[in-house]
Amino acid sequence: MDPLYFYVPEIDYKQTNHCVRKDTRLAIIVTVFRSIVDLFYVIQMIIKFRTAYLNPSSNLGVFGRGDLITDPKEIAKQYLRSDFAVDLVASLPLPQIIVWSVIPAIKYSSSEHGNDMLLLVALFQYILRLYLIFSLNDKIVKITGVFAKTAWQGAAYNLLLYMIASHVLGALWYLLSVDRQVACWKSFCNETDCHTRYLYCDVKPDSSWNGTVVFSSCDAKNTTKFDFGMFEPLLSNKTPNESFLKKYIYCLWWGLQNLSCYGQTLSVSTFIGETLYAILLAVVGLVLFAHLIGKVQTYLQSITARVEEWRLKQRDTEEWMRHRQLPHDLRERVRRFVHYKWLATRGVDEESILNALPTDLCRDIKRHLCLDLVRRVPFFSQMDDQLLDAICERLVSSLSTEGTYIVREGDPVTEMLFIIRGKLESSTTDGGRTGFFNSITLKPGDFCGEELLGWALVPKPTVNLPLSTRTVRAIVEVEAFALQADDLKFVASQFRRLHSRKLQHTFRYYSHHWRTWAACFIQHAWRRQKRRKMAKDLSMRESFSSMRSFEGDNSPEQNQALRRGASIIRELPKFRKPSEPDFSAEHDD
Repeated sequence: MDPLYFYVPEIDYKQTNHCVRKDTRLAIIVTVFRSIVDLFYVIQMIIKFRTAYLNPSSNLGVFGRGDLITDPKEIAKQYLRSDFAVDLVASLPLPQIIVWSVIPAIKYSSSEHGNDMLLLVALFQYILRLYLIFSLNDKIVKITGVFAKTAWQGAAYNLLLYMIASHVLGALWYLLSVDRQVACWKSFCNETDCHTRYLYCDVKPDSSWNGTVVFSSCDAKNTTKFDFGMFEPLLSNKTPNESFLKKYIYCLWWGLQNLSCYGQTLSVSTFIGETLYAILLAVVGLVLFAHLIGKVQTYLQSITARVEEWRLKQRDTEEWMRHRQLPHDLRERVRRFVHYKWLATRGVDEESILNALPTDLCRDIKRHLCLDLVRRVPFFSQMDDQLLDAICERLVSSLSTEGTYIVREGDPVTEMLFIIRGKLESSTTDGGRTGFFNSITLKPGDFCGEELLGWALVPKPTVNLPLSTRTVRAIVEVEAFALQADDLKFVASQFRRLHSRKLQHTFRYYSHHWRTWAACFIQHAWRRQKRRKMAKDLSMRESFSSMRSFEGDNSPEQNQALRRGASIIRELPKFRKPSEPDFSAEHDD
């Protein structure tokens, strides 16, 4: 806000004789906004008079950090001894006083001194306010640990600092240009013994103006009589006579351009103030540009850090597979799994994040992620919230690529899977029975590995894990939650106290193994019924044949074949029923 005061002086080139005037409209607008900002600084000072602080000299208080001082008198004394002076100077309306009181009083004698005073005071207060802003920034970083939540926010923040510097240096360049133009006029005016008060637009015209050559001698395009140095582009374009928006944009561009190239394109004169300003511009540009590039690079590296880490891990994996001379198909499977894991997790280790959180917070997160999924299992839906929380706490993430075999028929079942996304194929041959094959597709919300339920719910389970009755294979990429056998056994031991016979029927109804058995049992019963009917028909024919054999119609060989077929049909084996646990059995401690 303060550098906008530098645009208040302007030069009127429209008249025959040039003059300096004040942009009253701009001065009023800047004064109003500056006064509002000053009001916020005053409010901040009042708040600091009521803000408690920690006394570092005390060994008591909050975790050994000092005693918390809440006495208003002690707070006021502490504030007066520390930041009060800086806050007071930063909140004073000094630029307003200079623009509206000091400069109008001395402009006819030494206007350039008034502008110099405005420049020094405004810059001094501006630097103080920047100091307070950066101090607040440091406190935010100290308390929150980070200022910008994303890398792009951090880069934009540092770019904003660069634009602020361009804003200040551009406004300073404009004010010094106007000052340099007035200095030229006064220099030639002293040589021709003219009155300097005629250089201001609020003085009425006089006939003596016609006899002066001041304005023609101070033309910025003519550098033979007066060297304007770096201020020549602004004065030759008559920019001080343009509207505020045009002046501001042009000066902002000039500041940004010369900050970026460290003032290398500037052509300066021997004027000491101009040379010092060029040195300041080069140093500030070098420091800010290095700071901006360093910060932006840091923030951009934070974006690509995980990608680079994944690339390094992928390269190490390729070198390891090449060293072990793995076949091409295995290499492709490894590459596919690593790539899918990156797509699913983006390189984030979820378990390490959860383990670093408090137990209560970790439990709530697991409950949010897994509770609805676990409740889809009808067997678990009958448990209370405490046991469901115990299950959710023990679920771990599991990823499988296309074609991966989760478990094969006859292998030990080590975990129970709850599918989040993807599809699994679950098939069985009923222990390798010839001509038998059953296959189903498991979708999100389904589960597999229910053999562990029967093993875990037995009052005295064996050490050996149950064997899988099905082969489970990933049709596409699958993301799921896994419940390990030991964790399920722990939950089952807590759940056994309910002794509900209803659980056995629930387990039977939703178990894929039991469903397959039920379908086969119905099919087998139907076939048995047909065979019994055939046996009955054969028995009747056998009886009829016996009667006819008594009469001598049938041969002995035919009668013997009929009796043998009937006996075989009667002795057909029954379909084997799956084993089931006794959920109602008492647990012996």
